[in-house]
Amino acid sequence: MKILIVEDEPSLRELMQKTLVKERYVVETASTFHEASLKIADYSYDCILLDIMLPDGNGLRLLEHIKELRKRENVIIISARNSLEDKVLGLEQGADDYLPKPFHTAELLARIRS
Repeated sequence: MKILIVEDEPSLRELMQKTLVKERYVVETASTFHEASLKIADYSYDCILLDIMLPDGNGLRLLEHIKELRKRENVIIISARNSLEDKVLGLEQGADDYLPKPFHTAELLARIRS
């Protein structure tokens, strides 16, 4: 399974990457909206772990970009924004799941497998 992690916080990005590589996933990362949009346009992923708040854009706009490209990647939003409105908006815009920060890596792995 090929996974793209879109996360601007370096320590969390590295932790997720190490955890997923240990589980034998192929993992790529992006730390900005721009970098993520280029990777999403050029490559296919089985799952995208998507932070909403990025330094140069909004992760929800990346969901729209995925739809515009007619991609079928599964998207799990990983965000510190934990309000009901944020969850509903993310799911309505096409995310498959929403995992609020902080989270345990065991829960992240379970949600990826499901």
